[in-house]
Amino acid sequence: MEEILKISHSLSHLSRATRAMSSESSQRVFQLKLDPLTGNSEWVVIEEDDEKSEAFENPQQKHLLATTSYLDMLNDSYRNRAFRMAIEKTITKPCHVLDIGAGTGLLSMMAARAMNSGETTAGANSEGMVTACESYLPMVKLMRKVLHRNKMGSNINIINKRSDELRVGVDMPSRADVLVSEILDSELLGEGLIPTLQHAHDMLLVEDPLTVPYRATTYGQLVESTFLWKLHELYGNEAKALDSIRLVPSGLDPVIHTKSQQYAMHCDAMSEEVKLLSEPFKIFEFDFWKRPESHGETELRVKGTDDGRIHAVVSWWILQLDREGTIFYSTAPRWMNSPMNTGAGDWRDHWKQCVWFVPGGMHISKGEEVCLHAAHSDTRITFELKAQGSDTDNRQYEKNVKDFNLMLPPERIAIYGDSHWRLSMLEAVRNALQERVNPLCLVADDSIFLALLVAQLSKSSHVIACFPGLRDMGAQYLRIISDANGVSEDGIEVRDKGKRYLTLDDTHQKKVDLFIGEPYYHGNDGMLPWQNLRFWKERSILDSVLSDDALIMPYKGILKARAMSLPDLWNSRRCLGEVEGFDHSVVNTTLGACGGLLSPHETPCLPYFIWQCGEIKKLSDTFAVMEFDCSKPISRCCGNVQIEFTEAGTCHGFALWIDWVMDAKNSIVLSTGPDQRCWKQGVKLLAKPVAVGTHRSRNAGECCSAVVDASFDPSSGELTIGHVFS
Repeated sequence: MEEILKISHSLSHLSRATRAMSSESSQRVFQLKLDPLTGNSEWVVIEEDDEKSEAFENPQQKHLLATTSYLDMLNDSYRNRAFRMAIEKTITKPCHVLDIGAGTGLLSMMAARAMNSGETTAGANSEGMVTACESYLPMVKLMRKVLHRNKMGSNINIINKRSDELRVGVDMPSRADVLVSEILDSELLGEGLIPTLQHAHDMLLVEDPLTVPYRATTYGQLVESTFLWKLHELYGNEAKALDSIRLVPSGLDPVIHTKSQQYAMHCDAMSEEVKLLSEPFKIFEFDFWKRPESHGETELRVKGTDDGRIHAVVSWWILQLDREGTIFYSTAPRWMNSPMNTGAGDWRDHWKQCVWFVPGGMHISKGEEVCLHAAHSDTRITFELKAQGSDTDNRQYEKNVKDFNLMLPPERIAIYGDSHWRLSMLEAVRNALQERVNPLCLVADDSIFLALLVAQLSKSSHVIACFPGLRDMGAQYLRIISDANGVSEDGIEVRDKGKRYLTLDDTHQKKVDLFIGEPYYHGNDGMLPWQNLRFWKERSILDSVLSDDALIMPYKGILKARAMSLPDLWNSRRCLGEVEGFDHSVVNTTLGACGGLLSPHETPCLPYFIWQCGEIKKLSDTFAVMEFDCSKPISRCCGNVQIEFTEAGTCHGFALWIDWVMDAKNSIVLSTGPDQRCWKQGVKLLAKPVAVGTHRSRNAGECCSAVVDASFDPSSGELTIGHVFS
């Protein structure tokens, strides 16, 4: 009986901006480098033949690949085993194999080994060879090291190009007989699966090729979830707020919303608060072995299994890796008990489930059918949900608001709809405006809420909004909703995007009385918490235009830390040894792996939603490590704290975040810690997990405390974290 492999997991990919150039002598790539403290970006050059290029010497680029999902994928033993089994089953004789998106070359090496490709056959003719296509130059350089370590450098022909740039007769001697590839994201199509397969079938593969994977099928399920509702429904949630700010006034409720797309999330982390309203249903099927269509649509009738309100469609996919249908890999949530989801308990971050928000929600009764229209393009899958016999949205909106939408991330929607957060901001701004006559207020970040709040609370104030990320979108938004908030259209001035920094000429020689922010910078949602110290940097640059008694809000930031048990996250980033028989130890330093790295190669701090990191456990109370005094110009600072463990367990690292103190009296504090699910925390994983206990009950060999020290470099925005256990 053939072995059946049944697997399940989850994914996130870090987007990167690159531009490639080539010449006869070398290959180079331009990597976009962002300065988190200024928002400035520049292109840096990575040369193929220069291992010590600028990109690798610069501290910002030191962990160029550490923030990607490569390490997590290579630690996914279910994924690796499934591909290895399918490749060995599919490739049984010498042939020409094309690996698109080769990464470290793992699938290429599997293919070469499967057909017993030796040095005498590899590259010499098209009967037994592997062509590995990888467009990202830093990964190409890493792949060469892996192939050399495994003595397969001559077995595999590496092409540093996009697959749609490959030409038969130039880059590869003939069309390939077999395609192996893993160019999938959590949604399945987001990494360009369809156009890649189309070009490969048109230009690079023989007719009726063998492929691994063989097929992918997407599935969905209707769910009710208050948390998911808060992530996209601002109009209904802010209606409960006690303040008079209306970011989405009545009649203008589509003016702010999330982008109509699927969002990758670990749905298992919220399984206890999700109510399932339907059975799972099949949506689309994509065959790798034939040319896919660019567009497809399907109409599904989905029957309710319970009464409730549909807030979202949760979706996932299942890979069939072999033609016979015996080897599978699934990203389904754990609540699915299908035979193909055995082993779904292992947490991985590189593939997650996806969530499609249903605008406004829709009521469903048990036994009632709703109509789900699903469509796919080259790169995405979309949904539209209607009750049987219902019409499309025919509401009338003011000011042609349908022609304008300010799209914000789901977490930002939830924050703006949170009553406690809004009341805290209201109190802080009201206190700041006391005894201020005709104040000039500068909103330094992208906070539309603060700009409206100041203008509404102080009719005599002049508000200048920088909106460094929102820019013209922020200005257009304010013009639409200002009347509904009792603010004149000229009450808030949005700075000209062409001007670098504010000068006294911009303020008619009047100095700034209030310099405020949340802080929030649009587009920086996936960054580390302390990269919002851009607010402190900009306050320092504008020091000359601040009045002597200028009020800075937030007044300071406090770096907080908590010891955590994070076994799933740590295991997903642990050092690699052999992966399905191939030595990958040479990638550990570059990919920022945990364990086995020699000083000075420290594991990097990476941003995560702690609550989505699989199995988690608090091992200590929360401690303050150091403070960032925003009332003064930015400066180098450091601090340390001794953390006492309150729970026994295994410590895998520390969660770090910033609590923003809005006033000098320390009376209003807004936390971005793990208990707040709308902010990412920084995670510093240990090189090796440490057994810990409490002072009252400590076993031999357990540590009961740790000293955490941190230093902040204002020139680079780097935060260095150290720790000593005792």
